[in-house]
Amino acid sequence: MSQFGHVSAVNLSGQSNAIYFSNPQSTWRCGYHMGSRQTNALSFRGSDSIGHRFRIPNIHSVGTRPQKDVCPLQVFCIDYPRPDLESTANFLEAAYLSSSFRTSPRPDKPLKVVIAGAGLAGLSTAKYLADAGHKPLLLEARDVLGGKVAAWKDDDGDWYETGLHIFFGAYPNVQNLFGELGINDRLQWKEHSMIFAMPNKPGEFSRFDFPEVLPAPINGIWAILKNNEMLTWPEKVKFAIGLLPAMIGGQAYVEAQDGLSVKDWMRKQGVPERVTTEVFIAMSKALNFINPDELSMQCILIALNRFLQEKHGSKMAFLDGNPPERLCLPITKHIESLGGEVRLNSRIKKIELNKDGTVKSFLLTDGNVIEGDAYVFATPVDIFKLLLPEDWKETPYFRKLEKLVGVPVINVHIWFDRKLRNTYDHLLFSRSPLLSVYADMSVTCKEYYDPNRSMLELVFAPAEEWISCSDAEIIDATMKELAKLFPDEISADQSKAKILKYHVVKTPRSVYKTVPNCEPCRPLQRSPVEGFYLAGDYTKQKYLASMEGAVLSGKLCAQAIVQDSELLASRRQRKLAGASVVA
Repeated sequence: MSQFGHVSAVNLSGQSNAIYFSNPQSTWRCGYHMGSRQTNALSFRGSDSIGHRFRIPNIHSVGTRPQKDVCPLQVFCIDYPRPDLESTANFLEAAYLSSSFRTSPRPDKPLKVVIAGAGLAGLSTAKYLADAGHKPLLLEARDVLGGKVAAWKDDDGDWYETGLHIFFGAYPNVQNLFGELGINDRLQWKEHSMIFAMPNKPGEFSRFDFPEVLPAPINGIWAILKNNEMLTWPEKVKFAIGLLPAMIGGQAYVEAQDGLSVKDWMRKQGVPERVTTEVFIAMSKALNFINPDELSMQCILIALNRFLQEKHGSKMAFLDGNPPERLCLPITKHIESLGGEVRLNSRIKKIELNKDGTVKSFLLTDGNVIEGDAYVFATPVDIFKLLLPEDWKETPYFRKLEKLVGVPVINVHIWFDRKLRNTYDHLLFSRSPLLSVYADMSVTCKEYYDPNRSMLELVFAPAEEWISCSDAEIIDATMKELAKLFPDEISADQSKAKILKYHVVKTPRSVYKTVPNCEPCRPLQRSPVEGFYLAGDYTKQKYLASMEGAVLSGKLCAQAIVQDSELLASRRQRKLAGASVVA
């Protein structure tokens, strides 16, 4: 297990530096020193500050006014070692599914499986089919890998991404994937906390800190009970009573709540409205980019179940660089090393059918015709619906897809002319009407590290009313919200921190919108059309709209194809026999 730390040293005299070092014995991850003195001010392990308000400006401002014989303050943030995930039941289950592909009987004649879409779902499908001895051909419409985790490099060499991507401990299939590719060291784990901005107290944050010494779910309960700023004790008690049916009823109860929005469920259970406004608006926007009056309560309950049942379930990690190169490229190289192929700039124009309604080929926009033994669509559901053959539209399996619609998302990147102090080496819940979560990527990510300037990456959500607005309008609205979060450092008119540049990435249809009563519409990976399969986070799997859901959907899709391999091989023989008769 890698123990290398990433240390960001922010010198408030205006000079900063980054240090990378090995620190295997470290039991604390953040501190500061002034001169030769070092204090474990931010360790939070056994600290009296667990669960209490964390006022960032105080930490950073100490020493900003020069004093005689006192050096300027330096703040250090160090990545945490990888948590022990390998012993959890979910990780072992995911590992077993991965191993089933490697240990399956080698096919006499590998299947050629044509896959549309090189996002995480398509890459996962191709990876595990290659592990099972088959030959996937992955077709990506754009010139970049990743789908909803795609990123691009601008003229200055800086990266901007489709979204702000966080890797949780409760993502067992994603964590297995990193291990299988030998890239666990590319995840930068942060301290086990959830940090919320305080809208009524600009410049302050409220924390939920999960003690390392306690097992799940006690560590999560402790984190909630120790925070007395966002929820009062009566509110916490009423919320706990409201959750009792979910704790007792288990998965069956969770699935039955799909018909209720978060807001409706809270009212039904007698949970005070402030619980929703203080906590679950932020969670709803982080989970699905929509507000609690739209989000299905099933989504929240599944997230709570995953995060609270595993000790490290809610622990977060950032990728150490851009997703296409640091995550997608290793998957591609693995696929190609086993005889598979990945092609960019290969957009599907039409799904061509045989007379019996099965897939004959994929017709590309460049005129090429791609044939295979099996076909997979691993694109977002909205793209697939645009290409859905007319002959399939009345089939119940496909007709139900009409209710599944992607949610608009906007990702904003702003480079400032200075290092912002009111931020932290972690994901931050903004609790803003327009912003969901944000992070100072110049601190949290090694590749994006900058000792002198901050780059904030922010998720603008809900975005439905803003998706058609100009980039300038979106940046103007973002700056007005940031002025509330950084009142001492940012003003809407840029009279304080100035924007050096920005990028706005709009995704008109992102992950499927998890509204009430959409769960029955999610399709299984194996379609009723022989030889045709679906993958994507909108397909049936237990992790909903997430990177984990996308990776798991790909594994389940690959599993279905491997299970059907003999049927698909015989179908290929019939096709060849028919072709020879015609000849």
